[in-house]
Amino acid sequence: MGNVSELERLKRGFLEYTEIEKGRALKTIENYDHYLSVFLKHTEVKNPKDISDEVVREFRMWLNRQSTGNNRQTGETMSKKTQNYYLIALRSFLKYLARQEITSLPAERIELAKVGERSLDLISPAELTRLLEMPKGDGIKELRDKAILEMLFSTGLRVSELCSLNNDTDLSVGEFSIRGKGSKVRVVFVSDEARNAVSKYLKARKDMNDALFVQVGKNTKTKDSLPLTRRSIERIVKHYAIKAGISKKVTPHVIRHSFATDLLSNGADLRSVQMLLGHANISTTQIYTHVTDKALRDTHKRFHSRRK
Repeated sequence: MGNVSELERLKRGFLEYTEIEKGRALKTIENYDHYLSVFLKHTEVKNPKDISDEVVREFRMWLNRQSTGNNRQTGETMSKKTQNYYLIALRSFLKYLARQEITSLPAERIELAKVGERSLDLISPAELTRLLEMPKGDGIKELRDKAILEMLFSTGLRVSELCSLNNDTDLSVGEFSIRGKGSKVRVVFVSDEARNAVSKYLKARKDMNDALFVQVGKNTKTKDSLPLTRRSIERIVKHYAIKAGISKKVTPHVIRHSFATDLLSNGADLRSVQMLLGHANISTTQIYTHVTDKALRDTHKRFHSRRK
């Protein structure tokens, strides 16, 4: 077996380890495969020992000069955030090699590019209320859409998790288990509003599909309704946001942000919010502290006595 196929073999072993042992999502595995394939193809490294500071530095320079997708027309280069995806995959691969006691560049030698602080797309509580109240009427479509919006805000589910729900999900106890990213199971809680909305929608349904949220309308065959896709749910949310007069871009993920910030601004602790969102690392949840920091600053300003 030649050196090149040896690195390919190690990459395959790493991807299998990441999927099976680490339980990462298939999409993550596909992305890691892509990023590492680009690295191996561009650098032409033949052996784990060939991965050096110099090789990585040259690869970073090359990445920094790449234009991607729509950027080809504008002349913009690859964003620092996208460049970091390649470096994160490479770091994980190097950690795997070290675990296998294979000599290569230590993972900690690779520092990620500095990116601007992640900003949250947020809508105000008043805008959220308008959005949730937008689907009106007793038609199957309106009942379904009301149930979707109430469920998104009540549970903080990712849109992919919402799509995976079956109509036999027991909401009567006000909570259920969901298998999220990396096959991790967590408990989510359902508000009375969401339970009522789902109950009304299910009573109006006549199809035989197992999915909780399905296509409805004149063009849908009663018995063969298809489950709603992620894209369909994104379109539904966008439709009602526009109807509610919200000028910002509203997605299911924005409603998830509202769920998290609502909990924190009402006194929930960060660790609990991490559990409810299904974040593997609390550092992901910490993006929401900026919202509570602002609330604290406003409180301090309003209530802290000023010296006369």
